[in-house]
Amino acid sequence: MSDAAVLHIRGRVLVGPEDVRDELWVVDGRVTFDRPTRATDVRTVTGWALPGLVDAHCHVGLDAHGAVDEATSEKQALTDRDAGTLLIRDAGSAADTRWVDDREDLPRIIRAGRHIARTRRYIRNYAHEIEPGDLAAYVVREARRGDGWVKLVGDWIDRGTGDLSACWPGDALREAIAAAHAEGARVTAHCFAAESLPDLLAAGIDCVEHATGLTEELIPQFAERGIAIVPTLVNIATFPKLAAGGEEKFPAWSAHMRRLHERRYDTVGAAYDAGIPVFVGTDAGGSLAHGLVADEVAELVKAGLPASAALSAASWGARAWLGREGLTEGASADLVVYAEDPRADVRVLADPQVIVLRGRIVA
Repeated sequence: MSDAAVLHIRGRVLVGPEDVRDELWVVDGRVTFDRPTRATDVRTVTGWALPGLVDAHCHVGLDAHGAVDEATSEKQALTDRDAGTLLIRDAGSAADTRWVDDREDLPRIIRAGRHIARTRRYIRNYAHEIEPGDLAAYVVREARRGDGWVKLVGDWIDRGTGDLSACWPGDALREAIAAAHAEGARVTAHCFAAESLPDLLAAGIDCVEHATGLTEELIPQFAERGIAIVPTLVNIATFPKLAAGGEEKFPAWSAHMRRLHERRYDTVGAAYDAGIPVFVGTDAGGSLAHGLVADEVAELVKAGLPASAALSAASWGARAWLGREGLTEGASADLVVYAEDPRADVRVLADPQVIVLRGRIVA
């Protein structure tokens, strides 16, 4: 064990929902629960410690118009980091952010490659826009470029009908998702409407983003198959504004978006009650600001999740779901310290006192 400077976290260390310790040590960037015997320089931090927070739907390298430059991407990542987000599942980006992996002061990113969308059925400059016959080939391509995830656009407005509709036929989805699984990748899909969900369910989808279209009939099927959802409630809050903007040209779509917004909390609450895995994601990087992870946790509590479950959706549970370490012996020391117990009031997450990434205090 090194005799260099070490970090001593004491108070209450929330290793897991039922595992609370009085202290941990950071030695050579790693977590240990054994007091180092030869430490000559110890810095002590007191408070309530959590594993570094997770934003499971975030877009570093993207803004409302498409890919951004590295300087802008860096600002986005730093904003997330300073909010306590130390692990990001980047749910689709047109930018190459591999350079972030070389920066020890920036969050870790799990990439889903670039969005895959139907031709003219998504935001301009975001996605590979293709037809169903090419879906499996593009899924394989993005599975090999990503970090174990692929992102589909499952539904979007159909300008011919003036409302949301599914983007892919069932046979194309089955072939594509099977191809992703053969590459060792999981598949998630952007979905607002109910109509896109049955075919994705039948095709073996692993996760659904937003999931505002979940119905009483679909919820038990999602629960039975363990399909996760990332509701992005801070994004769903923008639906009324979007609906107002499209009212004149697409009144049916606008009305549909308002209905989805009105029942958003009931939808998420029912999903959680049924046993569907729910995780925190903000959808930052399109039209939304970065650094909103605390706001999304608070939204999940409004939807009826217990505080412990909402915290897990952004920490212990999310890390396990993504296959990443928490505060375990020998793990990389990625943690956030708060002045008060976030289990008592999740709003505490909005005010991190100390942020430790790869064993170093970074904020």
